[in-house]
Amino acid sequence: MHLLISIQNNPLLLIILVAAIGYLIGKVKIKGTGLGTAAVLFVGLAFGAFMPKVVIPDIIFQLGIVLFVYTIGLSSGPAFFNSFQKNGWRDIFFVVLMLTISAVIAGLMYYIFDIDKDNLVGIYAGSSTNTTALASVIDMINFKFDRSDTQAVKNLVIGYTYSYPMGVLGVMIVIKVMERFFDVDYQKEKEILRKDYPLDEDIVHKTIVISNASIYGTTIRDLIKKYQWNITFGRYESQQLGTMLPNWDLKLNQGDKIILVGTEDELNQATDVLGIEAEKSLSHDRSEYDVVRTFVSNPDLVGRTLSSLNIQENFDAAVTRIRRGDVEMLAKSDTILEMGDRIRFVAKRQDVKPIQKLFGDSYHMASKIDLFSFGLGVALGLLLGMIEFALPGGLVFKLGYAGGPLIAGLILGTLRRTGPIVWSLPYGSSVTLNQLGLTLLLAVIGISSGVTMLDSLGKGQWISIFLHGTFLSMISTVLSLWIGYKLIKIPYSLLLGFVSNQPAILEFATDITQNRVPALGYAFMFPISLILKILFAQALFLILG
Repeated sequence: MHLLISIQNNPLLLIILVAAIGYLIGKVKIKGTGLGTAAVLFVGLAFGAFMPKVVIPDIIFQLGIVLFVYTIGLSSGPAFFNSFQKNGWRDIFFVVLMLTISAVIAGLMYYIFDIDKDNLVGIYAGSSTNTTALASVIDMINFKFDRSDTQAVKNLVIGYTYSYPMGVLGVMIVIKVMERFFDVDYQKEKEILRKDYPLDEDIVHKTIVISNASIYGTTIRDLIKKYQWNITFGRYESQQLGTMLPNWDLKLNQGDKIILVGTEDELNQATDVLGIEAEKSLSHDRSEYDVVRTFVSNPDLVGRTLSSLNIQENFDAAVTRIRRGDVEMLAKSDTILEMGDRIRFVAKRQDVKPIQKLFGDSYHMASKIDLFSFGLGVALGLLLGMIEFALPGGLVFKLGYAGGPLIAGLILGTLRRTGPIVWSLPYGSSVTLNQLGLTLLLAVIGISSGVTMLDSLGKGQWISIFLHGTFLSMISTVLSLWIGYKLIKIPYSLLLGFVSNQPAILEFATDITQNRVPALGYAFMFPISLILKILFAQALFLILG
């Protein structure tokens, strides 16, 4: 008992303990599915149920939500705007429609089933597994309404907590049912979509012997234009020229050898055109050229395209691959460099050190956060969140701690840099800050609402909330998949990313499709979803009742 009192009187110790235990439980998976970071919320509820007098400082909650949404904005901005340019208005329209349908159904449930407004808004956030939407409404209550109205906050969390499980499992069930109903062929969809999307992460290399007489004397440039290969070229060897790095004007002739880098399918297609695979790879020969990896830690290179570095003009070298986080991709002239990228290049030995110096090649520097740009970006987001917008009906809306930093992050992440200021974060630092922010957010919400959750269990209130949450998540998903697949004609694989409200659902979708198409849909949907769910959750709270 004395230990519990000591923990209750030390909020920092309590939060760290909740985070540690929650993280451990979140790693446990049953049939491939686990709670992940969301387990921190449930552990917080358990601790809070037995510590009714604990008070968590508001600034911890605010810090958590700001770190979480700002880092999401920075990391999602480039992918979001790139996807928008690629897909036009079709996918934007669908995502907005999908989220609007869910909010409208939630509003109708309030009137049809006579659900408590606070519970209903929590159910809406929980069925879509959107912690940020829940946090934004709590933030709004704290700022706009009486801060002593803790019961509304607790009812919100109750609705969220008991609707969250089926927000994950319900969507997975609907995905499998609709997959059979539509008779989806994932492999066929992948072949159609691979023309526009980089779907394979496994990049390999092959040494090809030129033996197809029909392409003798043809330049690499002409072959690329004709066959639209998504590959890069490594070393080249011929009896006349010896070993060298090819350029686009190089003419291929009988018996020449050349290294191709790309996906297995792309290389097989190129091999059919060029000749046969060599028995001995040129990559094993390090007598003249070395293959080296180096880190991008030079801030002057962040936000610049690979072609702007003029590598091949200044060195006898070529960049072939770039690894960003867990994804390895082909190096292209228009690839934009980010801090922490790991560059793979082939070069003459005397050029290796100068190239490493150009990129920086410091893991320490590539992991550091520029506190000036990070702090300035967050400050801009907070200022944006303070602006009040007048809505029809006399309602006043502000983006708050959740919306302001998110939008600022999206814009700044897309810009990457403004003059000498680098906005983007190193990949590892971004992941760490994002996880820290979400963990703080979930821990505070859980601890603050534990007593109310315990009371609702005794009254049997959770059964009604669970059923309503199940209904909302499953009906919304059914309608979204049917409209997207049948009416708007979006490939089912891509739709799975759009309806993946939570990483566990995305992982499930990736497993059943056996490709990265759902991840592309998820990256496009996530920023729009986060903003609209914040808006819809706040609108439901303001309008209903």
